[in-house]
Amino acid sequence: MSIVTETAVKALLDTKSSTQVRPRYEGSNICTWIGFKHVNYMVEEAVLDHFRQSGLPARGLYEEHGLGLDIVGLDTRILHAFHMDDLATATVTPNTKEADGTIGLKVVIEVERDGETLKAVTSKVRVALRIDGYLAAAEPAPEALARFAVERLGGHAATGVEPSAAVVEAAAGTEHDPSTIVRSDDPSDPLLAALTQGANAYAWKWRIPYPYCHFTERLQMSGYLRLMEEAKDLFVAERGISIKSLLDDRRWIPVVPHSSITLTDEALMEEVLYTVFTVEEVFKDFVYTSRMDTYVVRDGKPVLTSTGKITHGYAVIENRRDWKLVSLDQRVLDAVNGTETGAVRDA
Repeated sequence: MSIVTETAVKALLDTKSSTQVRPRYEGSNICTWIGFKHVNYMVEEAVLDHFRQSGLPARGLYEEHGLGLDIVGLDTRILHAFHMDDLATATVTPNTKEADGTIGLKVVIEVERDGETLKAVTSKVRVALRIDGYLAAAEPAPEALARFAVERLGGHAATGVEPSAAVVEAAAGTEHDPSTIVRSDDPSDPLLAALTQGANAYAWKWRIPYPYCHFTERLQMSGYLRLMEEAKDLFVAERGISIKSLLDDRRWIPVVPHSSITLTDEALMEEVLYTVFTVEEVFKDFVYTSRMDTYVVRDGKPVLTSTGKITHGYAVIENRRDWKLVSLDQRVLDAVNGTETGAVRDA
């Protein structure tokens, strides 16, 4: 008997769920605070548990119906920081309209601080059910879920991001032997140069390893979150204000109040992925926004597989428990804006 019943689908699309979540120990990189990537992992766990509570767990959907549960859109705001060992309550509210081809969910995560319950995270999530094409064909998707079942991810997204003529031209001459590629940010690479031309940006190419993938073949949302975190790390290091240098110089740490990622196509295991991190705007010397775009080259053409945005600020560590936000000083502003290298000088 199929797990896809009218009752289960109605619960998925109409009924709120609630679950308790904790941040993973791995995400506590500086003191006991939890970074944005692992906050998004908590959102992901809440979504997965919503499917479980509805009677449509990810494992069952895949094993019985060949449908891979893929988060294809994530837009998360962090209102209060999480710490190691926090126990939080995540509430998932269905938000799917009749015409939607993806499952929409809203996630709110609350945490207790000094006897007060605080709304710590809000997130909008889109989920697609990817029809498995790797193994033998499954039966057609059950009718109740058919509108969410897709043969390829990304069809739901209208991004407004188009590769430039220079990128298209450079991609046409790009060839790869994936076995020889691990990582490169060589500015003499024509495609890397074209992707950053005329922009305040940093780019690199990278062979997609299997630990970033799922359902046997494709890069998953958590992999893109790891890439976004690494993009910031590589960008500030290239500009002379690496995470460690600001920690050592002034005990500054990066903070992320907002991040979003939308999958626009699929990136496959061991393909070469080009990641571009572009600074878009600095707001009142306090935070700056950047865009991350990822591409693969197929048949000599650049294919956008994701686009996302992240907002960064800085905080100073006051003690092992507390930090406070600070304004960006001239050294950091110069580095972020690309007007200087960010080399250490008197503040």
